[in-house]
Amino acid sequence: MKLTGKSILITSKDYLMIIVGLFCYAFGFTAFVLPEKVVIGGLAGVGSLIYFTTGIPVAISSYALNLTLLAIAFRVVGKQFVIRTIFGATFLSLFIGILQPLFPEPLIQQQTFMNVILGGIMCGVGIGIVFIHNGSTGGTDIVAAMVSKKSNVSIGRMMIYCDFTIISSSFLLFHQIDKVIYGFLVTFLASFMCDQIINSNRQAVQFTIISNKWEEIADAINNVAHRGCTVLNGMGWYTKRDVKVLLVMCRKIESVNIFRIIKAIDKDAFITQGNVNGVYGQGFDEVKLKIKSEHIQSEEETRRQQAEKFINS
Repeated sequence: MKLTGKSILITSKDYLMIIVGLFCYAFGFTAFVLPEKVVIGGLAGVGSLIYFTTGIPVAISSYALNLTLLAIAFRVVGKQFVIRTIFGATFLSLFIGILQPLFPEPLIQQQTFMNVILGGIMCGVGIGIVFIHNGSTGGTDIVAAMVSKKSNVSIGRMMIYCDFTIISSSFLLFHQIDKVIYGFLVTFLASFMCDQIINSNRQAVQFTIISNKWEEIADAINNVAHRGCTVLNGMGWYTKRDVKVLLVMCRKIESVNIFRIIKAIDKDAFITQGNVNGVYGQGFDEVKLKIKSEHIQSEEETRRQQAEKFINS
């Protein structure tokens, strides 16, 4: 891809937001979760087990494990994944290493449940910010990516297996079932908040508008709201008359402005509004698909030719 001023600005913004997300995750983990001796999923959880057993800081052990897994998985997961993961793992370990000594005790004293809730929320928000800006924190993502390449087990399911094993292992260390439950609670909250951040970033609204003043409405939406309109031909079955139907896509935060424009022009306009996720194209999100490598394409072509030869024989 040719580098332009705009692409460099977008990439810089992505990396800046990834750093913000990683700091949010590190703060939630070190200020609320780790001081409560709660083990969560991922390599942060493995690092916590090592820290509680040997005293080695979480930042050092988790970073070493990340690099080890990446070295093993390099050929499987690809160069781009490795580069993004090294960036994320480096800054995450750096933030955890700086913040862990600052919080020897939980930020909120004698409120384990509250600390767990706040920690889970902040971790989830941080991961969500990282993901929507195409970042990676590494950890069990690497294991899941390796397994999914070699078997039919999905990445999500493999991550659940890994996290369940890590969190359950804390019972062998503390012999307290409440620590295990808190660990699952943090992991669930982090996953939920991560989904909310990702989905809210993609949320859009679809308007269907029927009005006799459709041309004025379409022009106003174009010129004032700076959104496109698609004009469809329809028929009102009750009146048996031809009508024009406007189809408009906009961000959720723009929906109120669209309503005001329509009602200012035609207060009797018929309007339907529906929430949609994942609107792609000009003015919205970019479709991001991995293009198959020439090696994989040639293998698939060879298998296809062999199959055709077998069928024709």
